[in-house]
Amino acid sequence: MNERSKGTTPNEQFEQIVRDNKSTIYTVCYMFSKDADEVADLFQEVLINLWKGFDGFQGRSDLKTWIYRVALNTCISIDRKNKRRSKTELSMDINLFSDSDSDTKQVDMLRRRINRLKPFDRAIVLLWLENMSYDEIGAVVGITAKNVSVRLFRIKEELKKMD
Repeated sequence: MNERSKGTTPNEQFEQIVRDNKSTIYTVCYMFSKDADEVADLFQEVLINLWKGFDGFQGRSDLKTWIYRVALNTCISIDRKNKRRSKTELSMDINLFSDSDSDTKQVDMLRRRINRLKPFDRAIVLLWLENMSYDEIGAVVGITAKNVSVRLFRIKEELKKMD
């Protein structure tokens, strides 16, 4: 692996990669859940999958691209499994300190709309919000930059039409 440092063990290399990319992994996990415990579970599953694939990563793509791809695939798979199970959610938590200004309400509305998108479209929006180029987004999700451009246009139109 090109990114690995000489003289360190694979465990140390993996730990460093996780430290360097922790916020990237959490960002993906937060995009797929609103619940802190579920985000922690997603994060752990992503780490497991990164570890499983660590020896196989050969540096043909950028390390960050590989991490995004593993994180997104993990979260999308878990999201699909969770949707197959019917669950009744009881919520007793009320945030008495939530912001009620218009900016916060708009951000919350946008987050709710993004969460209603299909997982693949949600992934594209996430990467776009991370200021990744269309080429980088395409590399992560496995489509061309032109296809990213078209999909983003359609996603934006879909978001505008949502209630």
